[in-house]
Amino acid sequence: MPMPRWWGHVNKRVFNPRAIAGGKYPVLIHTGRTSGKTRHTPLDAHPVDGGYLFVPVYGPDADWVRNIMAAGEARLRIDGREVDLVGPRLVGADEFPDGVTRPPKFLRLAVFLRMDLEP
Repeated sequence: MPMPRWWGHVNKRVFNPRAIAGGKYPVLIHTGRTSGKTRHTPLDAHPVDGGYLFVPVYGPDADWVRNIMAAGEARLRIDGREVDLVGPRLVGADEFPDGVTRPPKFLRLAVFLRMDLEP
């Protein structure tokens, strides 16, 4: 079971702004599907062949996942640079990269967001 939605609202308003301002975490930059506003979401970005894999700890219905799926693209700020990402798709646990710490089993996450580097 993904993290509860109420915790996502706390994160969005309290912890995420601090993480973004701190500049230590990768930040996914995307457009709100209804508001059209630019959104910044700090999260883990796991490099995979030709792109990145993201862990939707609030499930595949999280706002940031739905925004990216609707837009079909996003930017990732990582290691002091920005890269363009395209082709968002939900993938199973079999595409999780080896050597990367998996999310805790109690979350029972089976779906991840995969995006490719823009050619």
